[in-house]
Amino acid sequence: MSHLSSPPPKHKGEHKGHGLPRGSERCSSSRDKDRSVTVSSSGPMPAGGKGSRTNCSPSTPQKVPNRLINEKSPYLLQHAYNPVDWYPWGPEAFDKARKENKPIFLSVGYSTCHWCHMMEEESFQNEEIGRLLSEDFVSVKVDREERPDVDKVYMTFIQATSSGGGWPMNVWLTPNLQPFVGGTYFPLEDGLTRVGFRTVLLRIREQWKQNKNTLLENSQRVTAALLARSEISMGDRQLPPSGATMNSRCFQQLDESYDEEYGGFAEAPKFPTPVILSFLFSYWLSHRLTQDGSRAQQMALHTLKMMANGGIRDHVGQGFHRYSTDRQWHIPHFEKMLYDQAQLAVAYSQAFQISGDEFYSDVARGILQYVARNLSHRSGGFCSAEDADSPPERGMQPKEGAFYVWTVKEVQQLLSEPVPGATEPLTSGQLLMKHYGLTEAGNISPSQDPKGELHGRNVLTVRYSLELTAARFGLDVEAVRTLLNTGLEKLFQARKHRPRPHLDSKMLASWNGLMVSGFAVTGAVLGLERLINYATNGAKFLKRHMFDVASGRLMRTCYAGSGGTVEHSNPPCWGFLEDYAFVVRGLLDLYEASQESSWLEWALRLQDAQDRLFWDSQGGGYFCSEAELGAGLPLRLKDDQDGAEPSANSVSAHNLLRLHGFTGHKDWMDKCVSLLTAFSERLRRVPVALPEMVRALSAHQQTLKQIVICGDPQAKDTKALLQCVHSIYIPNKVLILANGDPSSFLSRQLPFLSTLRRLEDRATAYVCENQACSVPITEPWKAGTFLWPPPVPSVLGDDHKSCPWLPHLHRPQKPHLASAAGKVLGSMLWEGQVQRDEADRRGWGAGGGGRSFSLPTPSRGLPSLGTVAAPEPPSTDSRKRLLEARLEWGHCLSDVSSGEEWETGLSLQGLHMVTHSHTCSVGPGSALAGQLLVVQATLAHLEGIRALANKVSWPFSGWSLLSVGQEV
Repeated sequence: MSHLSSPPPKHKGEHKGHGLPRGSERCSSSRDKDRSVTVSSSGPMPAGGKGSRTNCSPSTPQKVPNRLINEKSPYLLQHAYNPVDWYPWGPEAFDKARKENKPIFLSVGYSTCHWCHMMEEESFQNEEIGRLLSEDFVSVKVDREERPDVDKVYMTFIQATSSGGGWPMNVWLTPNLQPFVGGTYFPLEDGLTRVGFRTVLLRIREQWKQNKNTLLENSQRVTAALLARSEISMGDRQLPPSGATMNSRCFQQLDESYDEEYGGFAEAPKFPTPVILSFLFSYWLSHRLTQDGSRAQQMALHTLKMMANGGIRDHVGQGFHRYSTDRQWHIPHFEKMLYDQAQLAVAYSQAFQISGDEFYSDVARGILQYVARNLSHRSGGFCSAEDADSPPERGMQPKEGAFYVWTVKEVQQLLSEPVPGATEPLTSGQLLMKHYGLTEAGNISPSQDPKGELHGRNVLTVRYSLELTAARFGLDVEAVRTLLNTGLEKLFQARKHRPRPHLDSKMLASWNGLMVSGFAVTGAVLGLERLINYATNGAKFLKRHMFDVASGRLMRTCYAGSGGTVEHSNPPCWGFLEDYAFVVRGLLDLYEASQESSWLEWALRLQDAQDRLFWDSQGGGYFCSEAELGAGLPLRLKDDQDGAEPSANSVSAHNLLRLHGFTGHKDWMDKCVSLLTAFSERLRRVPVALPEMVRALSAHQQTLKQIVICGDPQAKDTKALLQCVHSIYIPNKVLILANGDPSSFLSRQLPFLSTLRRLEDRATAYVCENQACSVPITEPWKAGTFLWPPPVPSVLGDDHKSCPWLPHLHRPQKPHLASAAGKVLGSMLWEGQVQRDEADRRGWGAGGGGRSFSLPTPSRGLPSLGTVAAPEPPSTDSRKRLLEARLEWGHCLSDVSSGEEWETGLSLQGLHMVTHSHTCSVGPGSALAGQLLVVQATLAHLEGIRALANKVSWPFSGWSLLSVGQEV
């Protein structure tokens, strides 16, 4: 993998980035995404030079195992045959360091980390490096996923002293575990701008012998500074900051870093960051009648759509890769992480709740299909990750992405069938390659593949909408959909014969908790019981294999053994704060999805254990680790950033609010207030670093809804009310099923539940706040109006009785290009418009041509749209840049590769409206610039629609109304 051998320059900033070669961001810290070859030091180090180089050629690894052979972690076992005297983290290594007065070399990584693999191959399998590490240091290997506390403490040192971070993380410690030098990936040899690993070892050995006292003093000063810097406490504050203010500031900071064209919040590398998308949805809900609210919705939906169309999504086998190496979401880092799948399934389900667009629900189902197929253990648990590297063929060296990329020849051989009805000779392979952007030369830029190892290979990424692809070849849209799905299935079957990437079969309580949430929330939103069953089996797995009944504690890890068994380390690795917080969230989500109160009861017990083990009674908030488990570490931290995974304190704040809603216990609310107050300074300074906690702060300062449904859980009318609630996006609520039994668990927690009755022996819903409830509701559509009051109920009246309520008053409408006129127009639009390079797509193009156009009258008796004059192109300001699209009888079809697609419609009293905010082009060089609301209706209806539109917060501003046949 020589194309990955040059790590990129480091950069600063939580939402900034640079264009980096593919794979060079590998194993990045979600906080800084830095993979630089740097040495961080708490004291002076002598400069190196070319004279310090020594040729250290690697030798064949010895087959004699070291101590790691007795470990369970897949990552540690990968190093079990290194010629290094490795120790696992623990007292044996520390005692040896103190006794022999040697520095500790700590190396932290995880099993699917590419740069960890690289450093092992180059350095840790090298005999001479092995002797240096074994003779002059006490070498300790740590799986960061097993010991997140160790990883966080020393990553804090790396980031504070080098403004970077990532894995592998290599830190040199005093025998008392205080860091004094650190870095990330080190190549074996010195380079023009880099220091080789051997040189670093020799320098540190020399400094330890000659200037040990100076190093010790410096390490103590740095540790003291880090302790002061990382302190999070309530101090003299009594209350948290204003939720409205933090909400607004967080949105503004995200708005400033938003990529208008491709979505996301950085240039490159780009991470999915579901916590940001969740914040934007929540912000939209509380500001949906404002321009900022509409903007937040658009940012989140556009980002999710661009990600799903990009190469970061595995279009053949489903699921999402860890991040994109470019801003277009095209070339991914191919590793797949369980925590990404869990959070993205929820994000796409929320997008479906908000938009009603089945595109998002299909993506969510695909994610969970991948998890069920590839990451599920037969015992019900979920494995951690799949590697990015795999051999292209059996017996070959692993390469990044080998399992996922395709050549044109491979696709042509697999999909050679002719496509009937096309306007030109066409095979199913050619159709798929056109739609997904495959080319003979490959669609991976040389800048992403500097050594040319992926030349001629392609990553599937959606280039055109189904409608546009169908129009290009004169085909029916549904026929194209079927052909593409059939083609992807054949690629999937062919891919089964390739060597699969390594599976990290370690099972973590925290990530399993997130996955329980993913299955439970998506299953509830989509009304799919089988998905809820996966969540139930996951929760049963956690209780059976990762919970110690005697102590009431969670275990952090367990491992897939032979024959489908589950194994544990001895002694067990006990849970950290994130394990409790994420599992409690999963159990609360599972209760709301299944209404099995046993999961709620267990959640309360786990929250009690979390409070006992991690709560800071003096400063507020939760520590990441137990005091005893983290003994000896120089810092005991409170996680203060929502990154690739949410902060456990952020999740705990939400959990406490929900538990208070379920039980009414004041202690939960008091703890939530203390936690939010402890993080006040961090929230005020950088709210964008904690979007999930900002959501919790906002929820705390609003009124949580208790939605109570009285009814038989097996009855159809009860299920209809439950499904209505699940179908609506209401993040600040708890859902309770009351069966009328005053002795039930929830009735004992909330006595007012026993006063609520069914109305006329029908399932009945109540919307309660502070134990004061609404009038009884038996109709699902009426429940929807209570949960989400419509902006303009007078327009719709009581005719709209379906559930869910359409709060934004629009649902996506799919244009029909299958008509003869549509095919003609589609072909005209395609020529000279679609096949253009990136520079042309991002600008207005050379253009020229006429300043107006007239559409021909379409077939089937539809009236003409008339003549439309085009104003001057907009300014180049990125906020106002309009993206290209195609116009067909009132619909704008976006070229997905060039930007967002906003197609929304509303059926209202026989009217059909379509909104869009694109530049609509017909033919080369002519454009209709503007934001239009095209209404297929008679002029008599326009005034009523204008009255409605003036009250509705559409996703766009500055639009105008056109009737069919009306000139503008």
